[in-house]
Amino acid sequence: MSNKHEIEEDLYRAQSRLDDLCKQEGQENTGTQTVTIQPKYGEEMQSLREECSQLRIILEAMEASED
Repeated sequence: MSNKHEIEEDLYRAQSRLDDLCKQEGQENTGTQTVTIQPKYGEEMQSLREECSQLRIILEAMEASED
């Protein structure tokens, strides 16, 4: 079983990667001020969202058990 610090690091890495992919998918169209979303990384983003969610649940459970 991982310790809390390792889980927090995993969550940070997954969230950072997800943030990077979101930025890459949202591209500004110069001149019109609109943002075009290209569903280029959909599967990876969904996987990262699920991973982040699971890691948050684990951290919440760990914090609850500490109380």
